[in-house]
Amino acid sequence: MKGWLRGARHTREDVEDLFFVSYNPNVCVRSDWRRPLPDTLSSLEQQRSDILMRILHLGDFRSGSITAIKGRCGKTNCHCHRPGQPGHGPNFRLTRKVDGKTVSENFSSAAELRKAQREVEVFHRFRQLSQDLLEVNERICRARPVEDALSPEEKKRPRRSTKKSRSK
Repeated sequence: MKGWLRGARHTREDVEDLFFVSYNPNVCVRSDWRRPLPDTLSSLEQQRSDILMRILHLGDFRSGSITAIKGRCGKTNCHCHRPGQPGHGPNFRLTRKVDGKTVSENFSSAAELRKAQREVEVFHRFRQLSQDLLEVNERICRARPVEDALSPEEKKRPRRSTKKSRSK
C-alpha cells in the first residue's frame, strides 16, 4: 500500500468492502464525528416567530424587475435615426406578471424609479424570508411528536394480520 493511503479490509461471507482514508496535510479533519444536536421544537418555533416578525416589518413591496430600455423611436426625422447616435434612453421600466400576463410600467421621474427599486428590493427580501419560513416549518413538522391517540373509529377497525400466510 502507498505511504499516503491507509485502509482496512472487512470481509463478510462472500461480500468484500474496501475502505480507504487518504491523508492530506492541507485539510483540517474534524475530530468530533458526531452529528450536531437537532434543534429543539421550542427553538424552531422561536425561529419561525422571528421570521414572521421580520416579514411583518418589511413595509411596502411589489414583484417584478426593473430594466433599462434604449432604442429608437418611430419618427424618421428624429436624431436617434442618424448614424452614430445612441438612440433614446435609458428609460427604466418595471415588468411583472399580473393574471398570467406581462405588464410593464414606465416611470415619469427619477423619484418614482427609486421608490420602485426600493419596493422590488423589499420583495426580494420577502421571497427569501418566505423560503426561510418554509424550511423552518418543515423542520418543525419533522420535530413535532406524533400523537398516539386513536379515534373511536380507529380503535374499532380490525387490524390486518402481520403474520405471513403459510400457503405461500
